[in-house]
Amino acid sequence: QVQLVESGGGLVQPGGSLRLSCAASGFTASYYVMSWYRQAPGKERELVARILRTGGGGTYLDFVKGRFTISRDNAKNTVYLQMNNLNPEDTAAYYCNGGPGGAFWGQGTQVTVSS
Repeated sequence: QVQLVESGGGLVQPGGSLRLSCAASGFTASYYVMSWYRQAPGKERELVARILRTGGGGTYLDFVKGRFTISRDNAKNTVYLQMNNLNPEDTAAYYCNGGPGGAFWGQGTQVTVSS
């Protein structure tokens, strides 16, 4: 059974940090590009960051460049999103995506940035 399970979301004050994790099971995530998306209320889902199979070539939404870092541990079948200097505009549900053609999605983890 294929699963992507996100964790690490929560409530954080502006300027704070969170580290999201995405644990993959049922398939070998290291074979695929993995991505993080987010969706804020009333907005479309948008790509936040993407990482190649080898861990290089990270691509980032302009708004998060320099603040977010995507990484992966292929031995653990896990992808991470380190988020620093968070601001209220980063409030959203964050989703992990990967697999053949990006077929697999996690259930999402909520990130709320508020004072």
